[in-house]
Order: sequence, then structure tokens, then C-alpha cells
Amino acid sequence: MFRFEEPAYLYLLIVLPLLAAFYLYSNYRRRSAIRKFGDPALMAPLMPDVSKYRPDVKFWMVLAAIGLFAVVLARPQFGSKLETVKRQGVEVMIALDISNSMLAQDVQPSRLEKAKRIVAQLVDKMENDKVGMIVFAGDAFTQLPITSDYISAKMFLETITPALITKQGTAIGAAINLGMRSFTDQKEVGRTLILITDGENHEDGAVEAAKAATEKNIQINVLGVGMPEGAPIPAEGTNDFRRDKDGNVVITRLNEKMCQEIAQAGNGIYAHVDNSNAAQRAIAQEIDKMAKADVESQVYTEFNEQFQAVTWIILLLLLAEMLVLERKNPLFRNVHLFKKKEENV
Repeated sequence: MFRFEEPAYLYLLIVLPLLAAFYLYSNYRRRSAIRKFGDPALMAPLMPDVSKYRPDVKFWMVLAAIGLFAVVLARPQFGSKLETVKRQGVEVMIALDISNSMLAQDVQPSRLEKAKRIVAQLVDKMENDKVGMIVFAGDAFTQLPITSDYISAKMFLETITPALITKQGTAIGAAINLGMRSFTDQKEVGRTLILITDGENHEDGAVEAAKAATEKNIQINVLGVGMPEGAPIPAEGTNDFRRDKDGNVVITRLNEKMCQEIAQAGNGIYAHVDNSNAAQRAIAQEIDKMAKADVESQVYTEFNEQFQAVTWIILLLLLAEMLVLERKNPLFRNVHLFKKKEENV
């Protein structure tokens, strides 16, 4: 496993595009000043030792060295010893609706983006728990198997879009059934499936699947995203909204009644997701109430520093930058490796 022990130093990389922009602007100003004195093509023979490309090469070498120095400060490491450890926690599977209706913006910035932010904040508060993710629309599939790797969880979360599933619909029953099969075999561990959906165009079997989950001691909590009065669905790549076959704008509405029925059948809670953080607090409190047991996890307990290789690269870049002169070497002025010889007529 690769990681940065001090990832905050990676924010220094933000300086690199600013330095590059400043350098390019300085070059532009310098070339504009030269043009005021005459045609650059006619002036080139008057400055035979001036190199057009060497200053650029030197700058990019220094810029690369600065970027790699930020990486060194962040302390890159590789895990060297994997161990099984036991921690007091729970197992949480998150089933996220990614149907097109989740693009509606009655919750800002959109239903889907709001749901992803809630999931990210829940993951940030986890310490000893396990988390997994399922995405569903007309079908359901596992986006992330249950794990203690919270960094991977957030990385996978960022990649979630409606384009992951082409079949439209809201197969909540399929998502719950897949979630039931996704937990580990450990006993006495609190288990919950957090269903995040607007509930529109749902298929049959959701309530039955929630009841089946409770028989396996899996709690179903539901977050309903959106507003009951509904909102249009933006058409991607345009300034218009999705329309039906008759040309009417499609309005998607939160099916709050169905969400409440699933939560009741799953022995969990229902929380309405609006533009506040009330739903997030409610679900976090519900997870805290769950029985915590020893959760076994495979974790790296020892890490080897990897800054040495990066440091050598920095030294080589700086050495090369010192050896590259800004002006052409007079001894090699007449050497043209990439210029074709003129043919005799």
C-alpha cells in the first residue's frame, strides 16, 4: 500500500502552475520588447550565441525539482508489513441511487452531489468501522467491497456518475439484496445498509427485501433525497431539461412514502435530505447506537520511506540545470545535428 505520511505538503504543488504562468508571461513580455527593435528573424544573426530553447529547458528542470521537493516533504511510503488487527466497530454498506433523476437540482448542487457529500462526511468520521458501496439504477452492482480503506472509499466515491449504469430505473430491491450478500461473516457485528435514493420509478420487491434483511440482523436506514414538489432533470451538455416523448419537461419527485415504508420494514430510520445537514446528523447518530464488536481488518503496520529515489532525481535535475548554459557554447556554434545538409545543385 502506498501513502503519504504528510499529505498536507502536497498543497505546495498548487504553486507550480502559478510559476509556469508567470514564466510564460515573462517570455511573452520579453519577446514583445524584442519585436519593438525589429524583426526577430532578422535580428537572430546579430545574436548568434543566444539560445531560444535553453532558458526554457532550465526553467522546466527547476520547476520539476520544486514539484518533486513537495513530494519529498509529503514523505511517500510503501507498506511493508500486513497484519490482521481487531477494532471495535460496525459494518456499513451504502447503496447509492445513480439514476438520471438524481441529477435534479432541487437539492443543491444536485441530489447526487449532495448524497456523495453526505457519504464523504460519514466516511471521514469513521475510525474503526468498515464501509462498502453499491450503486444502482435499473441494475445494482458493487462499486467498493466492504473495507477499512477509507482513502479508497473516497476515491471510488468521486468516480460515481449516472453513466456507470445505462439501464434506467430504481432497482432498490436488487440493491438491498446485493447489500445483504456484501457483509462479512463475522458474528455480533452491527450491520447497516444505508439506502440513499429519491425513490422515483422504483421496482417492486423493495419492502420485501428490507424485511429479509432484518431477519439477518441487517438494519436498513433510508435517506430520501429531493423535494416532494419535484424538479426538472437537466439534460447534460445543454441548457435544457429532459423531456418526454411528447416534448414535455420531465419532473422528478421524491417518493417519501415509499422511502418511509422501506425504513420501517428494515427496522431503521428515514431521514429527509434537504439543503441542511440534518439527515447526516440523524444517520450518524443511528450508526453510533449500533452494537460495536471486534472488526477484523488487514492493515499495514509498518511503512518504508521512499523519499530517497525522489531526492536523487531532484539532485540530477539541479545538476543538469547547472550544466546547461543559457547561451550556446562557441565551440559548438556550427554544429547542427538536426539540420539537413544543403544539396549541391
